[in-house]
Amino acid sequence: MEYVVIKCGGSIMEKMPPALFENIVSLAKSGQWSPILVHGGGPLITSMLEKLKIESRFVGGLRVTSNEVLDVVEMALSGIANKQIVRKIALAGGKAIGISGTDGGLLTAKPAGTSDVLGFVGDVTDVNTSVLTHLIGGGYIPVVSPIGCDQQGQRYNINGDTAAAAIASALGGKLCFISDIPGILIDKNGGEKSKLDTATKSDIDEMIASGQIWGGMIPKVRSALNALLAGVGETVIINGLEPGSLLAYCKGENAGTKIVLEKEAIHGIQ
Repeated sequence: MEYVVIKCGGSIMEKMPPALFENIVSLAKSGQWSPILVHGGGPLITSMLEKLKIESRFVGGLRVTSNEVLDVVEMALSGIANKQIVRKIALAGGKAIGISGTDGGLLTAKPAGTSDVLGFVGDVTDVNTSVLTHLIGGGYIPVVSPIGCDQQGQRYNINGDTAAAAIASALGGKLCFISDIPGILIDKNGGEKSKLDTATKSDIDEMIASGQIWGGMIPKVRSALNALLAGVGETVIINGLEPGSLLAYCKGENAGTKIVLEKEAIHGIQ
């Protein structure tokens, strides 16, 4: 049995088609894969904060999180977003249980960076994998919202990519970032876009420096690299809007862009 941690950002959650959830259910029923879904919910959090007239600020791409903001973050992630995904998995014929990182001590956290700047933004220090393996052993797909807790009971808002990487590393699994594009796209001839099958850290550094990778793809590839540095064996960016892409990747077929640390991989372009 191999673990695959599937990270879905808040910006794509509303676009995710029923076929993607059917793919996740198929993996869970295959006997070969154990999927774990980790989600974000940034747009939902921002919308709720605006309605409540609570200021929302970002420093270095991370949401500054006061206790007041944290209450809204937990409500949005662990309440609304988490249960939406659980329901969609049920509609696809699967069984899911939604939990946050505070449940069962799943994610132990510490302050990320300077707490007097970021507030209660956290990094993961430990993953209690038995919480996940017990759920999986009972036939359930874990759906995790990235809220963590320290030994004193203080809650922390954890970046979803960071939480997914920590879980994949602790389980020795693969990490799949769900996107709305096929992978890393580069200009080939005459402005035509081509997908990289594989990219290494040095490839990515060069493409960011040259402008081949830009905009919203930069945080995606950096999160993938950070996951590799945290001990994840392989990360991939796939198009979750394309039916069958997740299953194709798990079958070893060409899907998305695999990101690896070493130079051994062949850099195929299609």
